[in-house]
Amino acid sequence: MSGRILLIVEDDPAFARTLRRSFERRGDIVHSAASLEATISVLAEAKPTHAVVDLKLGQESGLAVVRHLHGHDPQLVIVVLTGYASIATAVEAIKLGASNYLVKPSNTDDIEAAFAGESVIEPEDLPMSGRQTSLKTLEMERIHEVLAETGFNISETARRLGLHRRTLARKLAKRWVS
Repeated sequence: MSGRILLIVEDDPAFARTLRRSFERRGDIVHSAASLEATISVLAEAKPTHAVVDLKLGQESGLAVVRHLHGHDPQLVIVVLTGYASIATAVEAIKLGASNYLVKPSNTDDIEAAFAGESVIEPEDLPMSGRQTSLKTLEMERIHEVLAETGFNISETARRLGLHRRTLARKLAKRWVS
């Protein structure tokens, strides 16, 4: 038994279930949540020592969850997972209290290494390519940046971006693949 109490905040039930089983096999006590509201409910009953948070949780930003978790317990080790990594969201996640930031697909060993503070990929191992960042990725980076600036207020974020609130909500609800 590792004695670790882990909170997995992930809105994809299959991925959350896979992570849960894998960490339980390693001796962890695991709690799951799929939203900020569910996370708050779990925190009322459990005191996790570690957390894995997906960056995109339906229409919510995982950054709001990171901020809440860090505010609840600054000693909590938080690893953020994302399917669309960017420097802007990585920096924002770390500013809000995340310990590490991983790109999906990440396995349990990658997450364990991130919990230990190890870099999973060394910068010199990253291939240098001339591939341009997609417009969708840039758009989501900007949305997450403004969301963080506005304290995750959807209406104010939409106003600052010059979008209708419903349009922004639809963009946040989409599954982004880049």
